Amino acid sequence: MIAGNFIGNTLSFSNGERFKTLNPMNNSFNEIELIEATPDEIQNTCLIAHKAFPKFNATEPKKRAELLLKIAQLLNENSTELLHWYQLESGLTEERGKIELQRTILQLEDFSSLISKENWKNSHEKSEGSLNDLTTQSLKKIKQGIGPVLVFGASNFPFAYSTIGGDSVAALAAGCPVIVKSHPFHAVLSYKVAELVLKAGELTQMPNGFFSHLNAFNHEVGKLLVLHPAIKAIGFTGSIKGGLAIRKLSQQRPDEIPVFAEMGSLNPIVLFPSAIESKKDIQEITSKLAQSITQSSGQFCTKPGVLFLIENDSTREFIFELTNCIQHSPSSSLLHPTIAENYNQLRTQIEKIPTVTKATIDSFSTNSNVGHPQLSITDASTFLKHSLLQEEVFGPHCALICCRSFEELFNCITRLMGQLTVSIFSKETSSKEFSNLVDLTMQKAGRIILNGVPTGVQVHAAMQHGGPFPSSSDTRFTAVGTDSIHRFIRNVCLQGFE
Repeated sequence: MIAGNFIGNTLSFSNGERFKTLNPMNNSFNEIELIEATPDEIQNTCLIAHKAFPKFNATEPKKRAELLLKIAQLLNENSTELLHWYQLESGLTEERGKIELQRTILQLEDFSSLISKENWKNSHEKSEGSLNDLTTQSLKKIKQGIGPVLVFGASNFPFAYSTIGGDSVAALAAGCPVIVKSHPFHAVLSYKVAELVLKAGELTQMPNGFFSHLNAFNHEVGKLLVLHPAIKAIGFTGSIKGGLAIRKLSQQRPDEIPVFAEMGSLNPIVLFPSAIESKKDIQEITSKLAQSITQSSGQFCTKPGVLFLIENDSTREFIFELTNCIQHSPSSSLLHPTIAENYNQLRTQIEKIPTVTKATIDSFSTNSNVGHPQLSITDASTFLKHSLLQEEVFGPHCALICCRSFEELFNCITRLMGQLTVSIFSKETSSKEFSNLVDLTMQKAGRIILNGVPTGVQVHAAMQHGGPFPSSSDTRFTAVGTDSIHRFIRNVCLQGFE
């Protein structure tokens, strides 16, 4: 089989470069060959999305709600084949795939419910003749789709942040055509999902061009898409380097467009002395933390990457237990060789800092893509001196920072860059130190967690998945939950209309 590019409803087979995806568990190529989109195909895709926008944006929200439910239905009906490719291309487990697929279906259902509500498009209204106004004309503010949206597939969430993940669903719900630039390491799964999205569009009579899907192995396809004048917004989930590159490229356009990039985060854990007063406390917390750090080889954007604690009588036992839990956590394949190379390179650089201790020992593996869980230990002074310790290590690694006092702890938190999350473990919440820390962390992150871990993001309207730069390119928005639709809409005021 050869997988081409979906230019709207048309499957195009060009003379573009051909590539195959990799099975990271055995370093072998998968059987299906994909064709990279050519400049002509990119041009045609953008033009058809531009043409489709007025029609798609004008569809009744309830009609788009039907589309989202139909996509959810088709994903569920074809789950066996989708999960097969999910495992082959990502190296992630079937169980993880089922959870992620269910989350994707839930997102579709939630957005369908949101836009099915009466008067969803109407924000505010003012009747004619209202007193104390400069004009007696009526006012109505309505929500309008922003235009065609470019979505970059994410490597670590082949379902939930990719082809029909959070960005795509929010954009479609808002009435924006979507062009997906698939991630090259799970491009077959992306292609399979795109087929279902387009089938759902056909069954619900959506205009041609409401959705397109392009293959790409190198960066050139993404560059041409970012620069195309038909694109009016961009959704991206990935590294800080990748997000900044896209934002910089978009600034070369004659018209500035929003780039909604969810990027890197350390997701700091702060451990108060009161949290580890007993052996039971220590065992429960270390088990919870080790699982959060190492599950799916630490490839969650919310994985805890740094842990701050204040040295006391329980510190040594806590470190021993956490080291033991992480040491005995299973090693598994990372998503692809590039991630494995970056993981090993960055953690090795951290280990070379003279005052950093490597607490865990790598287990043996013949697969170079395996990510060995690792805990590095150092002090607050070292953390403050070395910017390397503020870089996200994408994989099952965590740095433990020992502070001698609350003052040192606050100095470290103050120096942190923007984060998606901060977690605080404490039994007492009435102290001045606790209150001050909460106030400080609210300036640093989009989600503050008490006595819990950041992994396992709930898909809910109350969820905030986005924080101050560089965790996100725009701290005002969320990439998870129905509020994420606000990234892809703009308001228009109609004055004097009946």
